[in-house]
Amino acid sequence: MPSVTPFKGIRPDPALADRIAALPYDVYNRNEALEEVRREPLSFLAIDRAETMLAADIDTYDDRVYQKARELLDSQIKDGHFIKDETPCFYIYELTMDGRSQTGIVGCSSIDDYLAGTIRKHENTREEKEIDRIRHVDTTNTHTGPIFLAYRSKAEINEIVDLCKKDAPLYDFVSPDGIGHRAWKAASPAVTEALSSLFKELPCTYIADGHHRCASAVKVGLKRREEKKSYTGQEEFNRFLSVLFPDDQLKILPYNRVVKDLNSHTDEEFLQAVHDAGFSICDMEKNAISPKEKGTFGMYLHGSWYLLTAKKALLSEDPIKGLDVSILQDHLLAPILGIGDPRTDKRIDFVGGIRGLQELEKRASSDMEIAFSMYPTSMQELFQVADAGLLMPPKSTWFEPKLRSGLFLHSLE
Repeated sequence: MPSVTPFKGIRPDPALADRIAALPYDVYNRNEALEEVRREPLSFLAIDRAETMLAADIDTYDDRVYQKARELLDSQIKDGHFIKDETPCFYIYELTMDGRSQTGIVGCSSIDDYLAGTIRKHENTREEKEIDRIRHVDTTNTHTGPIFLAYRSKAEINEIVDLCKKDAPLYDFVSPDGIGHRAWKAASPAVTEALSSLFKELPCTYIADGHHRCASAVKVGLKRREEKKSYTGQEEFNRFLSVLFPDDQLKILPYNRVVKDLNSHTDEEFLQAVHDAGFSICDMEKNAISPKEKGTFGMYLHGSWYLLTAKKALLSEDPIKGLDVSILQDHLLAPILGIGDPRTDKRIDFVGGIRGLQELEKRASSDMEIAFSMYPTSMQELFQVADAGLLMPPKSTWFEPKLRSGLFLHSLE
């Protein structure tokens, strides 16, 4: 019974929304973030990555960075760049990419649901990445980046969302990367109560993207509870900002792999080892391969593409071992190329499917030697892993389009 509740949103002046809305903080390195803020000074990235507003010799995690984020946010609210809604609302948020739309409900989820496993995860988090967002949320006193949650589609929720979308939108713009963004307010008590009740009928929700932000939001809430011993559970710090999407509207893109070298193998030795490991190999020459079915892989090596197909002996009904990313890792990357732990091995890198096959060819012809294109993990596979209380291998899913930061903010007070 997930608790999904409306909140008093802080959101951009509609005249500025297209300039303020920004991609998530973690899709940029420091130089890229700086260039983006220079391109658009009102970008919310200046708040999410406030080191862009300070001298280059100040460390990204310096205390002054988080204080600067608070100053910038307070200043923009004071200057009227943001509006504070006075009544608790849900918001409806539609993203359109390449003619395909997905519509989510912006609301607050409970930190207790996360702790109890009612919000299910499928990835581990790293403490150093959590600490950065913990400090950012705690210092700004605001959840600035929504957590991308999914739920098994429910017709009654979809019907309410469709009705809300008949109203005039709060926002309607296309971002520089070509993604369409539209949003509506759902403020009537009848709608907010109905949506909250319908979410309680679900067994759980799932983190699709934003595991570190979610873990950080929960830890800030626990920190505030410790500081306020007499908390009631109704304080805003007991909730965090989320956008919840029905699973049948979501699309996972492949998360491809590139590897530095052939682990001392010649081309002939390597291809023979792949065959012996249980993969059939078809030489496709220059024809780039985007796998069309589960259990198949594209491989780019020294100017040629190969189609690899895992033989039956490599397949598994196990929710983890049966994933394509596991099949490749367990039967090729680890035993043949020597990639033991893909989380830490410097010889492997990961390329989101949004970058296309040309990026794989480029990487394999420059800083890497071999590339693998993947068939995407499915939402049902994600659900199966999470429902089993298991964790996916690293870099198993790539969601597009990305939620924008700065369109909806949630105050912890």
